[in-house]
Amino acid sequence: MPTPRKVFVLDTSVILYDHQTLDSFEEHDVAIPLTVLEELDRFKKGSSVLNRNAREFIRRLDEFAGDNLLREWIPLNGPTSGRVKVIVPPAEPQGSRRLTGGQNDHRILEAALGLKAELPERRVILVSKDINLRLKARALELPAEDYKRIAVDSERLDPGKSALEVADPAALDRLHGEGWLPWEALFGERPRANRFFILSSLQRSALAWFSAARDRLERIVKQPAYGISPRNAEQTFALAALLDPDVRLVTLTGPAGTGKTLIALAGALEASRDYRRIFLARPIVPLSNKDLGYLPGDVHSKIDPYMQPLWDNLRFIKGRFDPADRAYRRIEDMVESEKLEIVPLAYIRGRSFSRILFIVDEAQNLTPHEIKTIITRAGEGTKIVLTGDVHQIDTPYLDARSNGLSYLVDRLVGHKLYAHIHLEKGERSELANLASELL
Repeated sequence: MPTPRKVFVLDTSVILYDHQTLDSFEEHDVAIPLTVLEELDRFKKGSSVLNRNAREFIRRLDEFAGDNLLREWIPLNGPTSGRVKVIVPPAEPQGSRRLTGGQNDHRILEAALGLKAELPERRVILVSKDINLRLKARALELPAEDYKRIAVDSERLDPGKSALEVADPAALDRLHGEGWLPWEALFGERPRANRFFILSSLQRSALAWFSAARDRLERIVKQPAYGISPRNAEQTFALAALLDPDVRLVTLTGPAGTGKTLIALAGALEASRDYRRIFLARPIVPLSNKDLGYLPGDVHSKIDPYMQPLWDNLRFIKGRFDPADRAYRRIEDMVESEKLEIVPLAYIRGRSFSRILFIVDEAQNLTPHEIKTIITRAGEGTKIVLTGDVHQIDTPYLDARSNGLSYLVDRLVGHKLYAHIHLEKGERSELANLASELL
């Protein structure tokens, strides 16, 4: 006897995370509480990815419905596929004595509990990105799951580097002398593209990487970039990737204080002659569902509070030089002429960038769809750098496993156009390191 189809009840958070969620449940049925449609209606205006996802889902549901009544099951992709319908809380709520208040979460739970009572032979499951809503559901004996269409094991993301003990000291001597080695000199098989190595033997050590563009192992020499000197091996690796024109996409991950943003900005300034413009951006995580428009002032006034960390890093680099120094004046000239510009991500939609160096800070607050949108804007000669800490998420619809930065690192590692390095050591200050370690 075939197993009955499951019924998945979707919370608003799932749709705001992925507007194509109706394609994710195969032969199983999907129920949309009417309260979810009410919430989507409030999200449909605006330019953020949440607003776009709300609009796209509403359009998609309208296409599926056609002239049918949404209170009846409607096939999604033919007679053998799953079905979809809209549900409302029952007249006699199943959990009325256990749920108090008129919150939307409770109305969604009541609708799901009503469907469970209506279909006792079916397994009804609430799907939500909201942890607290899932806990409430389980407390009411309603199965609840996270939405895992895009889920990455963030604890096992490739760090981008390896330590290797070299048996033949002469190989390291040759690497120091000539600056490169054929990869066969140290490896039995070709390493992953653009992977970094900390090589050591009894006599000496070296930093190196496997350049996919040149198909060889190359020594990396620690050198400053626009007055900023790397303080550890990972920062040295990061600068090497930032300054190599054959690497078109770079990700720098790591906890706060490891120098991700500073190194990315210093590398961009050092390589600025290779690009027409440098764009710096951060995702704006607004309060509630308010878009930038509710803030007073022009565009720059609206985004400056969100972009202050980027300005702080730029000022730190400028502070490495005397105001009369040419490098100091060059930074000011780049800002004034808008060769170096800090922009909100919402303003790049629909644009194509050629010979642009584009740095996106705090990229862990982007969805996989947003990451894809940014990278697909890249024209000829463009380089994109994304930095962030995948464990420090500021939006309620993402976590360490589902954010766009984790997804990108997991999917692209080993590609010849891509380099990744995870920074581990805090370099902000001795006091900051003390707090990170002991508090």
